[in-house]
Amino acid sequence: MDFCFSKTAPIVETTKGKLRGFRFKGVDHFYGIRYAKARRFQMPEPVDPWEGVKDAGSYGMNCPVLSEPQPMGEIMIPHRFWPSSEHCQYLNIWTAGCDPTAKRPVMFWIHGGGYSAGSGIEQICYDGYNLAKLDDVVVVTVNHRLNAFGYLDMSSFGDKYRNSVNVGMADLVEALRWVRDNIAEFGGDPGNVTIFGQSGGGAKVTVLGQIPEAEGLFHKAIVMSGVMGPGMGMGGVSGRELVLEILGKLNIPESEAERLEKVPVPQFIWAVNRAVKSLYKQGKHVNWAPSPNDYYVCDPLEKDFTPSSLKVPTMVGSVIAEFAFGPGRDIKNMAEEDSEKLVKEVYGPEGGEKVLEEFRKAYPHTNPAFAVDADDMFLPATVDYVKKKAKEASAPVYNYLFAKVFDYDGGKAAWHCSDIPFFFHNAEMIPVCHQENWEMLERVMCGAFVNFARTGDPNTQGLPQWEKCTDGNMVTMVFDDQCRAEVNMQDELLRLMAEYKPKLKFDFGAPADDEDEEGGSAWVF
Repeated sequence: MDFCFSKTAPIVETTKGKLRGFRFKGVDHFYGIRYAKARRFQMPEPVDPWEGVKDAGSYGMNCPVLSEPQPMGEIMIPHRFWPSSEHCQYLNIWTAGCDPTAKRPVMFWIHGGGYSAGSGIEQICYDGYNLAKLDDVVVVTVNHRLNAFGYLDMSSFGDKYRNSVNVGMADLVEALRWVRDNIAEFGGDPGNVTIFGQSGGGAKVTVLGQIPEAEGLFHKAIVMSGVMGPGMGMGGVSGRELVLEILGKLNIPESEAERLEKVPVPQFIWAVNRAVKSLYKQGKHVNWAPSPNDYYVCDPLEKDFTPSSLKVPTMVGSVIAEFAFGPGRDIKNMAEEDSEKLVKEVYGPEGGEKVLEEFRKAYPHTNPAFAVDADDMFLPATVDYVKKKAKEASAPVYNYLFAKVFDYDGGKAAWHCSDIPFFFHNAEMIPVCHQENWEMLERVMCGAFVNFARTGDPNTQGLPQWEKCTDGNMVTMVFDDQCRAEVNMQDELLRLMAEYKPKLKFDFGAPADDEDEEGGSAWVF
């Protein structure tokens, strides 16, 4: 029998009470497990114990977003959506079986969407079934507070809000505590937990390494397109100034700021959006993000890695074209002469010649026209992060780059999120992934991730030898139709791109233009 959700379905005893999941095609599923509770702007707390058996057959609530997006790019990144509530501390588990002696590696997934949007089920490829079934790991995906619910700085309005600017991250720490205390009953090893995430989720992986309370709750870390560098925080506006703007929109006096805790969610979102727009018109940007204090130490690129993070084996990578939003061009089959012309149009005659030479060295099997789409948003900070950590860490640091060119819209180099289905063993679920060599890529990419989670070493059958990065020796595993390991492949190309590539404005903090329209920004994760 492939499906079971009855009296014989898997029942697990957690520290707070019993949960009933369901078994489907050899995998036990547990959805919507409440791992914490919290009042608005305040630190999470463990849930209360319960009597009897709770069903874990439905996903938990997502965190509300501040504006509904304009759907786009579903062929590249298929999504799914779910109801929302600010009480969104839920996680999901996939496991091959609830044997407390199994001690399978645990892979704890943190979703993308910056610090403002997303959920643990939002992308179709976040599903943990195949990793649990085919790779024998326990997969956990998690929801947590975002945007103003997770990162509004209320600290100047009372001690109970002293860490309100980081409660979204505190939710993740509480989820990891739950995993430590309970995952063995689901067949997982609490002593072998890998946190991994992409985009905003990757950034949260780096932040968790800088939170002392998270020390010991995870043992390996994977950062996917998540090293964003400085400038993602508040732009010219203090937390107090933002809160005062919000209070003003609601006609709440400063002395009664505590009333914000009880403002209904739709009204609160309305006020936040109006406040953000007012500040934006003054040249001040609001970019939701954690902020250093006595809870979160610092961005390691701005100051130092914590001693504990330097002991955690780490894998860091990105994709070749991240946010290349240019018009569709038939690049994949473009003639050499036309490719060179295109690159020189973008970089200028002198810069174009130099960029072409370096791009061909770095990507010998890729049409050089794709140099116009080469990422310069995530890659520079990623290289800096890897080099710094490899120099200082006692644990190994590995680097990768996903460079596949897809037969899509005239040829499109790997975009933001395009690597996730391959690493999740879910490429078969995503139509655009069905390209030449897709099965090989999925096998080696997923194999590398799972081996890293299992042992701290990503080497797997089908890949060339993948050495760790060392001081002055940045080894990059290039995942492509022909996978290869390169040393310091980005240095000169990045220097040239910084000198010659036109700077594109990508304003993460811009509100919707239409005064009467709350919705706006498109999905880019």
